[in-house]
Amino acid sequence: MSMSRDAYWRGQLRRIVVLLAIWAAVAFGLSIALAPALNQVMLGGIPLGFWWAQQGSILVFIVLILVYAILSDRADRAAGLDEEDVPPPSTH
Repeated sequence: MSMSRDAYWRGQLRRIVVLLAIWAAVAFGLSIALAPALNQVMLGGIPLGFWWAQQGSILVFIVLILVYAILSDRADRAAGLDEEDVPPPSTH
């Protein structure tokens, strides 16, 4: 393992906090605080603020899950915790 356990978990927690903060800011900012301004724009006949509250914040959350998975995979490899290095369990 090339990094300490504490450093690994600090990095994981930092990633989680940053990504959740981004999601909260996007969900709150665009779905609530900026909704009146966004509602001036129509998207397929639907006010953009309404669309964002219903669909946009969910899409951002899905993208953030993908980002988390990619970053965590890189961190696992850097820490020597790559899943490919783990032998399969014995069936006996």
